Amino acid sequence: MSEFKYKPLKDRVLVEPAKAEEKTASGIIIPDSAKEKPQKGTVIAVGEGKKDEPMTLKAGDVVIYGKYSGTEINVDGTDYLIMREDDILLKE
Repeated sequence: MSEFKYKPLKDRVLVEPAKAEEKTASGIIIPDSAKEKPQKGTVIAVGEGKKDEPMTLKAGDVVIYGKYSGTEINVDGTDYLIMREDDILLKE
């Protein structure tokens, strides 16, 4: 993983969402209009944490977050989500 040139502030985490499923387990192709946004992604960069709360995540961690968590941003042509560490529900 190459070094990301931006650093989130405080308790923020930058996540690259996983790709949406293209077809179901039975082989049915899902059209773009019916695809659900993924709730899983890879941590790209993390902030330094709050004064008394260090960050528990690090770059490269695979996480699951809430359905409506984060703010979508586009950096250098790639879509990311930026969210607080509290918005992340699980870490693989």
